[in-house]
Amino acid sequence: MEEKHLIVSGLQLWQWRNAAIKAAGATDVPPTEVDWLLLEVAGLDRLALRLESFKNWPQIQLQLPLEELDQLWQRRLNDRLPVQYIAGATPWRQFQIAVSSAVLIPRPETESLIDLAADASNTSGHWADLGTGSGAIALGLADVLPKATIHAVDYSLEALAIAQTNADNLGFADRIKFYQGSWWEPLAFLKGQFSGMVSNPPYIPTSTLPTLQPEVVNHEPHLALDGGADGLDCIRHLIEISPSYLQPGGVWLIEMMAGQADAVRELLQNQGSYCKIQIHADLAGIERFALAYRS
Repeated sequence: MEEKHLIVSGLQLWQWRNAAIKAAGATDVPPTEVDWLLLEVAGLDRLALRLESFKNWPQIQLQLPLEELDQLWQRRLNDRLPVQYIAGATPWRQFQIAVSSAVLIPRPETESLIDLAADASNTSGHWADLGTGSGAIALGLADVLPKATIHAVDYSLEALAIAQTNADNLGFADRIKFYQGSWWEPLAFLKGQFSGMVSNPPYIPTSTLPTLQPEVVNHEPHLALDGGADGLDCIRHLIEISPSYLQPGGVWLIEMMAGQADAVRELLQNQGSYCKIQIHADLAGIERFALAYRS
């Protein structure tokens, strides 16, 4: 792509911004997303946006042509394409995570999984991130568990490519190993040796999917969302299979949906290989995380 197509004047971008904010106001898309997008694709800072000082800049370098940015913004308004996919990135913890429609957009509430893992007793050895998607959880684990080796698994090769890019960009390529496959299967060579496992598995009941926001149901990968009839298919599998991969005292930690805590607690108890079963709430007070230890 020729460089000149990526250069616009400050006035051009200011005019585009005003039109985009006005168009957002006519829909239920938050107008603040326009500035969030410009922070990402135009390299503007919050002060320049607030003061609108960029209006007088002779030229601004964009990451994509203004015409293409406008087409994508129209898709945001009309097709409900998530703004994170337009920018190709989203903030998560202290990271800037690359995303595409091949991966679930990392949610702020999932950040708490990393804090729960950091507080667990086994902070070295082998840790698994099962269903890594963008690699966000694996990156978070590598950051807070500096003595651990992180093994990240995903079924999707497209997702793994994004996750590998994130590990390379953020300086964790030597700490995280990536594997294509289903859940624990690619890690059979380390069976019984894991200090911990973290997962944000698909947990939405199939019948609930069509009721989700169009941003989610129309654009995010269903493979990462659909948890079967009751939403617990993948969680059930992880409860059943994980004890043979975890060492005694190994950590089992997942994210789940509101309303699933009692069922997950019961499944963990009935499996018979777990102890110290705990349910933790997210910042909104929703019982969102289940933590247990291998007996």
